[in-house]
Amino acid sequence: MLETFSSFPVALVSSFSLITLAEIGDKSQLVCIALAVRYRAMPVLMGAITAFALLNLAAVLVGAAVANWLPEQVVTAVVGVLFLLFGAHALSGSDIEEDNDIINDKGNHGIFFSTFLLITLAEFGDKTQIAVAGLASTSDIAAVWLGSTLALAVTSGIGVLAGRTIMQRVSITLLHRISGSLFILFGFSALLSLWW
Repeated sequence: MLETFSSFPVALVSSFSLITLAEIGDKSQLVCIALAVRYRAMPVLMGAITAFALLNLAAVLVGAAVANWLPEQVVTAVVGVLFLLFGAHALSGSDIEEDNDIINDKGNHGIFFSTFLLITLAEFGDKTQIAVAGLASTSDIAAVWLGSTLALAVTSGIGVLAGRTIMQRVSITLLHRISGSLFILFGFSALLSLWW
């Protein structure tokens, strides 16, 4: 395992901070904002948190399985390259255009299940889920699951309770730049660990 990210507290804080910054202004947060404008906040928030908890569980299990099948150097190199690509993508600003697609809920299902389904569909295979799998392949999987699930719960709460206010005061571009920089930092750290 990567020494840098293997301890529980370090993996918890790393996954929490990386996923929080990556998810601010992402489409799933915009789904929470759109649903919270129309429906009660608590079922929207609970639906989002449940979806993220299950998606993160799947991601850490896949990441841990891949780590057991492939040599450590291969996993570390792939994770490093993926993080560099995610960082470059976030810094390019292309996420901002992608995030303008707000999904409207027009079904007759309960608010909780509508939110759960929308978040599951919006996040399945998303960069944050891939990042969670990558972190889990080199870190303590319980810490990665907990950190990433808490991060996504926080960002969902921000979207549900205060998204519009924050979006008016903090530039999404700045948040994407911070997120991209963190991805690149973690990517370089992973790749450098191959030689140390």
